[in-house]
Amino acid sequence: MVAAGRHEADGRAPTRADDREHAGRAATAARLRDRAVATLRDRLLRVRGGLGLAAQAGLAAALSWLVVHEVLHVSQPVFAPISAVSTLAASVGQRLRRTIELIIGVTVGVVIGDLLLTLIGTGWWQLSLIVILAIAVALFLVGSAPVVIQAGATAVLIATLSPSVRDLEIPRFVDALVGGAVALIVTAVLLPLNPLRVLNRAAKPALALLIAQLDATSSALTAGDAGRARTARDELRQNQDEVKAFIEATQGAREASTLSPVHWHERHGPVGRYAHAAEPIERAMRNSGTLIRRAVTLIEDGEPIPAQLPRAVSALAEAVRLLKREFADGDEPDRARAQALRAVSAAGDAYRAGVGFSGAVVVAQVRTTASDLLVAAGLTQEDANRLVRRSFGELKPPSG
Repeated sequence: MVAAGRHEADGRAPTRADDREHAGRAATAARLRDRAVATLRDRLLRVRGGLGLAAQAGLAAALSWLVVHEVLHVSQPVFAPISAVSTLAASVGQRLRRTIELIIGVTVGVVIGDLLLTLIGTGWWQLSLIVILAIAVALFLVGSAPVVIQAGATAVLIATLSPSVRDLEIPRFVDALVGGAVALIVTAVLLPLNPLRVLNRAAKPALALLIAQLDATSSALTAGDAGRARTARDELRQNQDEVKAFIEATQGAREASTLSPVHWHERHGPVGRYAHAAEPIERAMRNSGTLIRRAVTLIEDGEPIPAQLPRAVSALAEAVRLLKREFADGDEPDRARAQALRAVSAAGDAYRAGVGFSGAVVVAQVRTTASDLLVAAGLTQEDANRLVRRSFGELKPPSG
């Protein structure tokens, strides 16, 4: 519009170059608009996913304040709400550990701070020495960052406030204990997270990424398109955040189903199956990465690609899709197991039809990934390997 208006003003008709410029500007504006919409959507989803944590933190802060102020009659109950929120801020699945670390860190800070204040008094160099020794002792005892932070922070409080605030040590320790305990009660009893929902939310992007790139690789093998296979390879390499979130979610699900009476019955049901699946699914993603990398080489080197080979990779993608669906529904993953074995059977047919060196590696990775999926679906490694060998069929090398 701007370009057209300018041309009308100077009496010159728009040229083809002007049209291309206008089209380029329109395309850029569309891309920026799409990116802004996608960013807004991601942020809204992030807020939605964190609303449960926000509610837990708000309730835990309020309850810990009430306990310390109304029951224990502490006039300024600051540290208990802080301790509660600090516990809940830990990754889901590490809150019990964070509470223990919180108490250990506070204890170390109180003991070192109180002892050294008695021996050396107060002042700037005394503060420095107290913090150094508190952190050193925390590192010696545990070594984790939360313990070190709590020990150092508590030592600072004891060294700076004890001269003006009497009997600070015991309230500080009690605050940490009350805050951590209230956070765990909120997590386990009052506002427990649904462990299956936590797992589904975390597993969805990881499994969706694997499905998409296996499907893309199957299409690349069918079309002999090395570029498409390289794109799938590069996309799957960016899976560290998704895998990490999934593993943390399994830890959180175990914690929720262990601490929360509401979810005790799920420890050996859907949540137990999901938690067991995390490690083999991580292996399946690594082995799929090897499969896709070798598919790139296979296409680039012009090796033979039997029709059964892309079908095997496609069947593997469908096995992951079924596993994702059956886990999300809380069902026994029988269909995923059967589909994984169909992928192995197709890989065996491809091997006997004749493949090159890289093709044989792709076939081997289909077998290995299928075995990982079978273990994720609840089989033992021995049973998975036995079924894979049976489905693959004869290991007769290609003739010629």
